[in-house]
Amino acid sequence: MSSPSDVLSQLFATLESRKGADPKASYVASLYAKGVDAIAKKVGEEAAETIIAAKNDDDHAFVYELADLWFHSLVLLAQRGLPLDTLSDELARRFGTSGHAEKAARTSS
Repeated sequence: MSSPSDVLSQLFATLESRKGADPKASYVASLYAKGVDAIAKKVGEEAAETIIAAKNDDDHAFVYELADLWFHSLVLLAQRGLPLDTLSDELARRFGTSGHAEKAARTSS
């Protein structure tokens, strides 16, 4: 089994490589062709499906929907031209900081 960071790095590299692909031959390329609004809408749909799955007693369905949410969120990150490190750096910055303190710092700036 690969480490989570290896899987995310490999997936993100694949998502980046699909930017020049034919939208008829690649689902990810078709998302890029539709633009940020369509990708963001897909992220919202996947978030709603994840919420519904979380409320049910089916771990497999929940993990499946959560994977879809992460996948489409990474497509959106790539579409915006941001590297995966941007996300991991932000999570690392927050590590060890109280969630309350981090949220207060965001709302006060």
